[in-house]
Amino acid sequence: MCAAIMATKIPDAPKIGMVSLGCPKNLVDSERILTKLRSDGYQMSADYAGADVVLVNTCGFLDSAKEESLEAIGEAIAENGRVIVTGCMGDEAELIRAKFPQVLAVTGAHQYEQVVNAVHDASPPVPNAFVDLVPEGGLKLTPRHYSYLKISEGCNHRCSFCIIPSIRGDLVSRRIDAVLREAEKLVAAGTKELLVISQDTSAYGVDIRHEPRMWKGHEVRAHMTDLARELGQLRTAEGKTPWVRLHYVYPYPHVDQVIPLMAEGLLTPYLDIPFQHAAPPVLKAMKRPANDAKVLDRIRKWRAICPDIAIRSSFVVGFPGETEADFQYLLDWLDEAQLDRVGAFRFEPVEGAAANALPGAVPEEVKEERFQRIMEKTAAISAAKLEAKVGRTIPVIIDEVGDPDDEDGSIGATARSQADAPEIDGHVYLRDVGEGRRAGDIIDVIVEDADEHDLFGAPVENV
Repeated sequence: MCAAIMATKIPDAPKIGMVSLGCPKNLVDSERILTKLRSDGYQMSADYAGADVVLVNTCGFLDSAKEESLEAIGEAIAENGRVIVTGCMGDEAELIRAKFPQVLAVTGAHQYEQVVNAVHDASPPVPNAFVDLVPEGGLKLTPRHYSYLKISEGCNHRCSFCIIPSIRGDLVSRRIDAVLREAEKLVAAGTKELLVISQDTSAYGVDIRHEPRMWKGHEVRAHMTDLARELGQLRTAEGKTPWVRLHYVYPYPHVDQVIPLMAEGLLTPYLDIPFQHAAPPVLKAMKRPANDAKVLDRIRKWRAICPDIAIRSSFVVGFPGETEADFQYLLDWLDEAQLDRVGAFRFEPVEGAAANALPGAVPEEVKEERFQRIMEKTAAISAAKLEAKVGRTIPVIIDEVGDPDDEDGSIGATARSQADAPEIDGHVYLRDVGEGRRAGDIIDVIVEDADEHDLFGAPVENV
């Protein structure tokens, strides 16, 4: 009689929960932390109850964001009790520990090694040679079909309203070959859209003097233009060019060089440029370049080269010293610029920001009135631009496919055009997409209708 074969019992791995707050850069940090922990043998928990340790990746850009972070820490402690805090509020460890003395550890922004060490101390890993722990593209908190690609940390600007340099430090660029290798792996793992992010994408490589590296048999500089050109050479498993979307692009002169790449279809025709304002006195108080006329001229040239380029930006209203004339100047500038996507924010003092000491504080009711006016202005511009797309055929990327049982067997889908970044811009709502479609599919659709922010249409083959 043969002896019974004893199965190897794989020990249960500790489980980690994650609460990730703030901007996409924080989300990338969370993905990197989870990828490292997964490679160390940890499992992920979708809720507080199943987690051995909960990580809270905080945001500290605005006071309201800090309040949200503190609320998230309090909720995690109440629901689980074993909490490690990281992220932008990590430099306020005394405040966090005074309010929540039971937190296990507090680490700062992008301190990946310290976070992982804190998790190891709180809940030691269980190594297991029988399990392949990490997928090729790493762990992701975004859907499989799009990924954020962080190219640098920190910022060399000293805008008076911003405390990011004090939190994340000066610009620190990644090696160009490391960035391209990560992008290649992401696309190989199923990414159809790469979103390039940093605090200042245009300044990429300045700190390392645009150090060149060998890539695919040729030399490539750590420079935004080289990076954009190389990303445009990537191909998906289907042999298609993935969408490559540039975020946080300051309008330095060399930005002009990436527009032809958009016209050629190698880059997504989309630029996210943080203008913040247009009136020279306000820009001066913000410690930002005041060359609004030159920018308008460049925007016209960009559109002449690539007519489909979409430009998005964000603006601050109610900055200290902003007069009614300054605000009207901004509205008039927007009439000229005709930006495709615009977000606006009421000025909010941030502890540690130089702007707090500026004279001419704008009353809250005036901030609100100006906020409503700028949103009304930009909504009208957006509505006109989207209406002009009705009847056109455009490519879209599908984010979510509906349930055929929801609408008498007619399958709808939520998608985005090349003018729409995930989470921050609009959508393209599709009817009759048919069976077999899935998130990440890039298809051609006919635009049938539009409102202030979104488009409505159907796949070409179904019209």
